[in-house]
Amino acid sequence: MTIHRSINQNHEHSLSLNDLHQALLKWFSEAARDLPWRRTRDPYRILVAEVMLQQTQVDRVLPKYAAFLERFPTLHTLAEAPTAEVIRMWAGLGYNRRAVNLQRAARAICVRYSGVFPRDVATLVTLPGIGSYTAGAVACFAFEQDVAFMDTNIRRVIRRVFTDPAETVSERALLALARAALPVGRSWMWNQALMELGSLVCTADAPACWRCPLRDQCRDYAARRESDERFASTPVRKRLAERRERPFIGSNRYFRGRIIEALRMLPSGATFALNDLGPQVRPEYTPDDEVWLTTLIRGLERDGLVVWTETGVRLPE
Repeated sequence: MTIHRSINQNHEHSLSLNDLHQALLKWFSEAARDLPWRRTRDPYRILVAEVMLQQTQVDRVLPKYAAFLERFPTLHTLAEAPTAEVIRMWAGLGYNRRAVNLQRAARAICVRYSGVFPRDVATLVTLPGIGSYTAGAVACFAFEQDVAFMDTNIRRVIRRVFTDPAETVSERALLALARAALPVGRSWMWNQALMELGSLVCTADAPACWRCPLRDQCRDYAARRESDERFASTPVRKRLAERRERPFIGSNRYFRGRIIEALRMLPSGATFALNDLGPQVRPEYTPDDEVWLTTLIRGLERDGLVVWTETGVRLPE
């Protein structure tokens, strides 16, 4: 499969790539949600939004985003804040390591680049906790560079629109397709539109194909329609395998979160003794669970989320 063949060979009524651009961008201009991170080109605010939005729904992020920026309005205020306070402000978002990594990235920018945000993906990706997706998003959404990157939503749309559902497509090939599809000079709006389409219309389990602006160009839609004459009256079959989260309750991630929640309740600098912390984490805790608890705490310590001293466990200052 070549990139151009995959893009151009959608089905017998395929439109041009320019028509596809126009269709999606027109839809986005009419259907886009008014989200605060879309009203700014401040790389710091965009970085905060992108880190918060990783594996977290928009509705949960909106109030936390506003509160976080009220407390840490600039890169420097975040870099200089006590880590414990950053972790406390992250309450309700989960994946607490993101808060520590976000502050580490802010501190690295202040130290290495005198507080001036790097503009290129190659430099952004070297910052602590910043992967290829986040680096691409900052370069595109803050600096309006023509950069292709993929989150779950973008990946799903690119996969369905441009590739044969029966084919196995590598991550590298999907990223190459995303690059080939970029409309030069309009990548900010294009990438936002792909994300919005994946979030609102081209969803994982129940895509609303009937209202998709790319339906006539989508290879997945065409293949499913052609293979099922009753397509219009039957549920859409899911074609794209996406990672399923393991059960959260009772998982190590769940109990790690419980440890952080317990420590958030302590006054600044206060500690929890191990035997006092255990019942806060798991009500049925017994001394036999000490090895299990210490393993969780050591993991949190390695991630920079807790400090464990002779006096007990606390959030880092």
